Amino acid sequence: MDQNALKLAAATLALDYVEDNTIIGVGTGSTVNFFIAELIRTKARIKAAVSSSVASSKLLRDGGFEVMELNDAGALSIYVDGADEINRELAMIKGAGAALTREKIVAAASEKFICIADATKYVAVLGRFPLSIEVIPMGRSYVSRELVKLGGHPEWRMRDGKAVVTDNGNWILDVRGMTITNPIELETTINQIAGVVENGLFARRGADVLLLASNAGVERISQK
Repeated sequence: MDQNALKLAAATLALDYVEDNTIIGVGTGSTVNFFIAELIRTKARIKAAVSSSVASSKLLRDGGFEVMELNDAGALSIYVDGADEINRELAMIKGAGAALTREKIVAAASEKFICIADATKYVAVLGRFPLSIEVIPMGRSYVSRELVKLGGHPEWRMRDGKAVVTDNGNWILDVRGMTITNPIELETTINQIAGVVENGLFARRGADVLLLASNAGVERISQK
């Protein structure tokens, strides 16, 4: 199967965790787009959704679902999202879609985190994929220097010659060259740098269940 077919397979299985008349959290990205499409196709009877990005909110509303603010929704039954990388302990790197801060908040507010991914995202050690850091614009240079001290090579994310701006009005640094053997420790360390809003390591609150799609099918991997 091609990668899109694998993403669809994982996204479809995630519907098993969606219960009627509940409020669910929905993430951001290409794999999540398949999940949203399956919610719409099956006419899932959820009460509402809380989305981690403007883009996902639009897809949900266009599909006929109510999108609530997290402050109004309270605790969520599940959160469904993808990953840029995920390891055996179900710690992740996320942030390619620049929605990492909102994703982390919605994940923290959810009773269960369901990660949907294809087998290319499953790694022994995190760090081959760039680690995204959301920063306050005035702190970009300072934060970059501090990340260099940690062994990283930060790059200011640009598109068409302009800074990529998050839904929160901030900028993104993508850090390459890091082999992340202790993701919980590094997540905490980076978040203590002044000017950092959030980083794309999801280790302190990793996934509870990984639905990992390969040509052999979709494997369910749970937190140990």
